[in-house]
Amino acid sequence: MLNRIIFILLVITSLNNVYAGNITPPDSTSNITDRAQALLIIDDGKTLFLEGKVRDALIRFRQAAVKDPYTWRAPYWIAQCHYKMNNYGYALQYANEAIKLNKEEVDEEVYELLGKSYHRMGKLDSAMINYSIAKEKISQMRSKELSLDLRIEQVQFAEKELRAGNSSKRVLMKGDINSGYNDYNPVLTDNGKELYFASRRSDTKGGNMNPDDQEFFEDVYRAVWNVETEQWDSVSNELGRVNSDGFDAITYISKNGMYGLMTINLTATAQKKSTKGSDIFEIEMSTKGKWNAPKRIKNKTINTTFFEGSATVTDDGNTMYFASDRKGDKSSMDIYMVEKVGKTWGEAKMLPMGLNTQGYETTPSISGDGRYLFYSSDGLKNGMGGLDVYVVENLGGGQWGAPVNLGAMVNTVSNDTHFKYYPDLKRAVMVSFELIGQKASLDLYDVDMNEFKFPGK
Repeated sequence: MLNRIIFILLVITSLNNVYAGNITPPDSTSNITDRAQALLIIDDGKTLFLEGKVRDALIRFRQAAVKDPYTWRAPYWIAQCHYKMNNYGYALQYANEAIKLNKEEVDEEVYELLGKSYHRMGKLDSAMINYSIAKEKISQMRSKELSLDLRIEQVQFAEKELRAGNSSKRVLMKGDINSGYNDYNPVLTDNGKELYFASRRSDTKGGNMNPDDQEFFEDVYRAVWNVETEQWDSVSNELGRVNSDGFDAITYISKNGMYGLMTINLTATAQKKSTKGSDIFEIEMSTKGKWNAPKRIKNKTINTTFFEGSATVTDDGNTMYFASDRKGDKSSMDIYMVEKVGKTWGEAKMLPMGLNTQGYETTPSISGDGRYLFYSSDGLKNGMGGLDVYVVENLGGGQWGAPVNLGAMVNTVSNDTHFKYYPDLKRAVMVSFELIGQKASLDLYDVDMNEFKFPGK
């Protein structure tokens, strides 16, 4: 409390000095105390923002804007919150408002925020302009931290793809599976007639809400393809032991439908047998046609205290790939591989740099024969923006080819993830942002793969 009082006094003193210098501030109708309180509220909001509590932070920044409607800081941080919440249109609106209020003093990173918001909205010319302004104004060290050169190269790659006329092969999945909530992690089984996916809907088991992002926990949902209506229906999360009171997602199901892999996180629940983070579990189908209770893989090189998830395995069940942020201080999220030694899993090892980057690599999916790995990355130069889907060839002996971007037939200027290719069906499923107005949410897509050719073939 004493520190806050001192802070307020310092702010009031500095503001009085401004007035003493006969400089009339643009917000002369806002009294000094309100201005000081607004700064304190913004400080609180920034703490919440850095803790990942974006919605709580947004409330504080809005309160600050009411206290002092003339400060650029409140709309700037409101814009940052909206970008984190994938409300790119609102991010643009408030970032521009911050500049309008005080172009001379506004945080220079507002131009980086404008650049990536325009980028996600597909307005590439505006994105390039603002990335370039940001690069001029921001220090070289900070510019490198924000990967501005990479973002500019991604805009150029996206422009090249669009000029080439490469059309999208994606279509939004039909039926009750795409909701106003985030829907993702699609997995097909039963020859494409059955779909499992994860969603953060209000009817998730336990009805719990994540204290950080204030969204519901995720559950696994199952849907059935209706031949007559040609859409997915019978959506349900009543799947017995598959769903817990925490985060649950099926990431892989074998061809025969009898074995699967899951990502489960129980750390924010009251369950006795909790996980230390997001862990990888195995599941098996019983003779009664129901999933048995998930079993955590007991291997310290697979499941750690960090995030582990998005596991996939070859058809023979001997080689697993998964994502982990255990080296997040150096390279964010990376792809790992582990092979079976006898009947147990061996030592998990990170795949080489070049495939992994200092950016974010996630949602791997391996072809049945183990030759091709699909995954998403935001750290490669030949990307369109955000997370793009790539395919890379396993050359054997620990050697990998160069990652190949799947291009505009699959990727957009936003995040594209959870890509799974089913060669027998000549189709893939994936996840991307569906942009509606100023906001975006994760939705499920089908991809026509009839014209797809693996690199090197």
